[in-house]
Amino acid sequence: MLHTIDFSPLYLSLKTGVIATVLTFFLGTGAARFMMKQNHRVKAVLDGILTLPLVLPPTVAGFFLLLVFSLRRPFGAFLAEQYQIRLVQTWSGCVLAAFVIAFPLMYRNARSAFEQVDVTMIHAGRTLGLSERKIFWKIVVPIAAPGLASGTVLAFARAMGEYGATTMLAGNILGKTRTISVAIATEVSAGNWNRAGFWVCVIMALSFLMVALINLISGRSSKGEKGWR
Repeated sequence: MLHTIDFSPLYLSLKTGVIATVLTFFLGTGAARFMMKQNHRVKAVLDGILTLPLVLPPTVAGFFLLLVFSLRRPFGAFLAEQYQIRLVQTWSGCVLAAFVIAFPLMYRNARSAFEQVDVTMIHAGRTLGLSERKIFWKIVVPIAAPGLASGTVLAFARAMGEYGATTMLAGNILGKTRTISVAIATEVSAGNWNRAGFWVCVIMALSFLMVALINLISGRSSKGEKGWR
């Protein structure tokens, strides 16, 4: 059966997942750092906005993305005419959809990790004359590393398995926008249960690896804490 399967969905899923995760890591970490400096009211409002894709059905997120980036809408038409950027029915749309859905996982994990950093370590860095940027990269990030790593793995797994927003924005084009999740739905609709089962096994194996990696990271973190105590 393997010789009859087009493996482009696997390649597209991995490529989409990696690029979306890189974007999610930097923007999610940056957003978490920014939120730590805000007062309670601002934090409550912005946190709700940034976390919204996590609680909304992916198709709703995809609808809003389509509403913004469609060539029939002003902003989407502007991007296409001025910068030749098209996100509807393109692989770039897959990346954007995966990023939007995975972003809250990275953001929430990063924020939680930063909140657990002992403030006395930050104050000690200030007393030594370190700039806020150096304090963040030299003190905060290393301490929060296990949480950041877990958030990165979760974001990658979510980006790999994204379906609803991807189909709304990028569609289902073989070799171009058909990721593994989209391929599963397509094969089931066509009655190709063997091919659908193959892709289900692939995504389950990848998901298991992601969970095992998170457990490995958490285990190392727990051992480090016990050793410190």
